[in-house]
Amino acid sequence: MYALVCIFVRKLFNITQLLVYTMMHYSLIKKRVRFLLFLPVLSFLCHHCVQPPDYPVEPVIAFKSLSKNQIPQRNLGTDSIAISFSFTDGDGDLGFEDNENSIFLTDTRDNVEKLPYSIPFVGLQGVGNGISGDITVVFANNLTCCIYPVDSGRIPCDTSFRVPDAFDTLSFKIRIKDRAGHFSNTIETTPIYLKCKK
Repeated sequence: MYALVCIFVRKLFNITQLLVYTMMHYSLIKKRVRFLLFLPVLSFLCHHCVQPPDYPVEPVIAFKSLSKNQIPQRNLGTDSIAISFSFTDGDGDLGFEDNENSIFLTDTRDNVEKLPYSIPFVGLQGVGNGISGDITVVFANNLTCCIYPVDSGRIPCDTSFRVPDAFDTLSFKIRIKDRAGHFSNTIETTPIYLKCKK
């Protein structure tokens, strides 16, 4: 009987110890649970209250894509290709109110600049003014044609069966200018194949 009472007292003592420990540390456990519940809210706030981007004042561009990589030269029918690239500008001064030229494409085959394009006017966007986005330029094939080697005896834009190659390969170097006169870096498109023959 004495042994049975001792076992009962020990078990009661263990249960009492557990209850006392839980009561003593209840506020600590409660704080930890509150903190764990607050973590998603804190994470959301930190994610949405970030500092504005720190872009340089000169525009920075990066090539993204072409809508297709093959078009006929101008004498073989009307067609166009969309050239997309991303941009950032630290002071957000892109585009001119008077549509001044601000996108410049150069044909890499002969380093001749094609007709320039204009970026629509972008007003200042607040304290940070840093902006980013994508620009798509639609290039019509009426502005270019196949160029043949000098020794081929063919003139540019010839579409006869005698032209030496069925396709000519070109790419464009692109840069943009902001209102302060800063030019961006120069990027180059992936190859574009011009169909030369009928």
